[in-house]
Amino acid sequence: MIELSACDAVAAMRAGDVSAEAYAEALLVRCEAGRDLNAFITLEPEAVREAARAADRLRAAGGPLGLLHGLPIPIKDSINTCDLRTTAGTRALSDFHSATDATAVAKLRAAGASVLGKTNLHELSFGWTSNNQAFGAVRNPYDPQRIPGGSSGGTAAAVAARMAPLGVAEDTQGSIRVPAALCGVCGFRPTTGRYPNDGTAPITPLFDQIGPHARTVEDLVLFDAVMTGDQRPVAPADLRGLRLGIARGFYFSGLDPEVEHQMDAVMDRLREAGVVLVEADIPDLAGLVAQVTAPIQIHDAAASWMAYLKASGAPVSLAELVESVSPDVKAVFERFVMPGAPLTIPEAAYAAARDVHRPALQRLFTDYFVQQDVAAMLFPATMTPATLIGEDETVMIGGTAISFQTAMARNISPGSTVGLPGLVLPTGLTRATGLPLALELDGPSGSDRDLLSLGLAIRALLPPMPVPDLVGRPTGQA
Repeated sequence: MIELSACDAVAAMRAGDVSAEAYAEALLVRCEAGRDLNAFITLEPEAVREAARAADRLRAAGGPLGLLHGLPIPIKDSINTCDLRTTAGTRALSDFHSATDATAVAKLRAAGASVLGKTNLHELSFGWTSNNQAFGAVRNPYDPQRIPGGSSGGTAAAVAARMAPLGVAEDTQGSIRVPAALCGVCGFRPTTGRYPNDGTAPITPLFDQIGPHARTVEDLVLFDAVMTGDQRPVAPADLRGLRLGIARGFYFSGLDPEVEHQMDAVMDRLREAGVVLVEADIPDLAGLVAQVTAPIQIHDAAASWMAYLKASGAPVSLAELVESVSPDVKAVFERFVMPGAPLTIPEAAYAAARDVHRPALQRLFTDYFVQQDVAAMLFPATMTPATLIGEDETVMIGGTAISFQTAMARNISPGSTVGLPGLVLPTGLTRATGLPLALELDGPSGSDRDLLSLGLAIRALLPPMPVPDLVGRPTGQA
């Protein structure tokens, strides 16, 4: 049962072919078998079983069954849940229980889902490794010595390891897409604002966005239907004559040879399927991203956190929270984020980033999609496969040392800064080390359903991802 997609599992439970209790038990057994991955901060098996029994009682009584009937879903532990604590991966919130669910969680429950548990993450979502010093590092299911990506590493690891078919993550600057890429699952960051973000530990309201991890694009479509209420079918796109943009100068430079090799193979498959790849660079992209992404996040983080703590009823102030944060994240907050920090962003620079440079960046992408007549852009999600845990300062690519931040975040940053929908699809494993790699598709703002349609068609061209065993050696086929 752990191999079922969310769509298939729900269909089986709705039809009575599988009981919700039996399905939940299968997932719990898998969670226990994979506990060394440290994917969860909080997991209460008896509560999961009771929710499954309630789903079975509802079906037996002939009650209305939702789109997610009986489905246990792991939730990133930065998203409020009324029944389980929400720690945001930090000590000061280790006993914090929100009085209410985040709206996204409420929508999932209303559709018949239950919360499987709260997944581990990079502390306060400030990083791409999920090497959490408060609750322990999350480990990549394909190699437990390597990172799963961050900040939503626990959700991606749980979905990849077959602890659940569908999970909830959150993305400010790659926190859905980087873990999806490094763990070999699908990840979808919708157009900013498409799904409700309230009740989520924040960085900036301009970029923050809840979204799903799953092993199939069909399950991403299911999640989208629950969040938006739009249940119209999404069919695979016709790839013949479809145009995709390749901005090679920015997104393809300096890649790890394995990433480059696999992207070349993907583009060959797309051409064979009739896709037209349009080579056209985006002028001034790197400079505008630098003027917008970090300045806005650094400026907004403190005020956003203070508002979240107050609205959620958390028992600590921002100063008290930061005082107990682990040294790696604390150093960032004390240097850049906290009021009076030496490298805070001046108000004039922030206003320019928000009101001048970001609109210019948004116009740049709007013009690109229109002028090149492309449905989406295609590029490698990350510059390199998953690195070793603790290897988070520099990365060697082709004999050149580059910053870890660049390797993980260069390609994913523009889309979330602009607010575009972004879809990550696994493309296979590296030849030498057996680590997942992935492509990303970014579409115009508001093109979410079209992007999912495109994802359905392209995923069918790509090889199935081998199933990781629970000590990191791939076995079988998904």
